[in-house]
This record gives sequence, C-alpha cells and structure tokens, in this order.
Amino acid sequence: MANNSAKLAKLAKLVEIEGHDSATDLLEAYITDSVAPAICMNDGCEYTCEMEPDQDAGHCDECGTNTMQSALVLYGL
Repeated sequence: MANNSAKLAKLAKLVEIEGHDSATDLLEAYITDSVAPAICMNDGCEYTCEMEPDQDAGHCDECGTNTMQSALVLYGL
C-alpha cells in the first residue's frame, strides 16, 4: 500500500496531467461525476484513465497490475 507522500505525489501528477491548478480544482470538476481520473500507483508508471470515483485497486493497462487509484481516493474521500 502506498504511503501518504506517494499518494500526494501521484495526486499532484494527476492534477498536472489533467491540466488543473490544484487538487481542489480537479476534485471540484469530478466530485459529482460517475467517473474520475485515476493513476497507477506503481513507481515509474504514470498511466492514467477514467475509473469509478471510489476505485482503489483498478487494473493498469500499462503494468498489468491492480494498482490504479482514483483522484478522489488519493485525496482521501
């Protein structure tokens, strides 16, 4: 399981990739949607896609592991 600093780093990467100014902006954009941006939690992998907002173990098509987490999970919601 990723530690808090790893989660914050991946959340920051998602904010950058999605083109938002902050994690709050990203979350406001997706908080009521049925999908949210997700990122692979493996070191060295920055694969992203849209997944369910509560996803904490989604399949990464790049790594082949169940390590995808949504932005909302990374933020602690």
